[in-house]
Amino acid sequence: MNARAEILDRIRSALRDAPAVAEVPRDYRRASGLGEQELIELLTDRLLDYKANVFVEDAAGVPRRLAALLEGTGRYAVPHGMDRSLFAMADADDAGSRRVADAPGHRLSVEELDGVDAVVTGSAVAVAETGTIILDAGPDQGRRVISLVPDRHICIVRAGDITAILPEALRRLDATRPQTWISGPSATSDIELERVEGVHGPRTLDVVIVRG
Repeated sequence: MNARAEILDRIRSALRDAPAVAEVPRDYRRASGLGEQELIELLTDRLLDYKANVFVEDAAGVPRRLAALLEGTGRYAVPHGMDRSLFAMADADDAGSRRVADAPGHRLSVEELDGVDAVVTGSAVAVAETGTIILDAGPDQGRRVISLVPDRHICIVRAGDITAILPEALRRLDATRPQTWISGPSATSDIELERVEGVHGPRTLDVVIVRG
């Protein structure tokens, strides 16, 4: 028996002879009984505390809200899987010439992303208690870079994707997918506790929560 085989044999023997590990008790909360409206209100409260802008809309009102948020902006980026009908009112005057899509066959460079005024994405799940929005690179969310480089992020959160606490959110996520966790606009502090925004991501975060 060579040295490598002997070591592996010892490891297998140790694993066979190891005592069974008792299950660790889980005392933390795993679920909550909050309803949709309560979740919306809690998430809104937390996001406002983080200095995000929050708008609650019915599905029919989302195109109008996006048009208002994008009014006066120049070019804006979207992931390739975003529903184009959401931008019908925003693109009414320019036939969508302001909108640029990041797609597998046409990936926007960092320079191009730095040159747009905003990015609009969807989201995978949100945690109301912590005010956290999680993106997992789904078709309506795109690559992580597109939500990190532009100075303004407009994020659409479906009410059905809001959970109260983190354990609920984790059960909905695929740990193998790239994730971006957002709690308000990018902000940090220097040694004198002076708040600086926009260092590690968008300076402005607009959240559109869609009811129903």
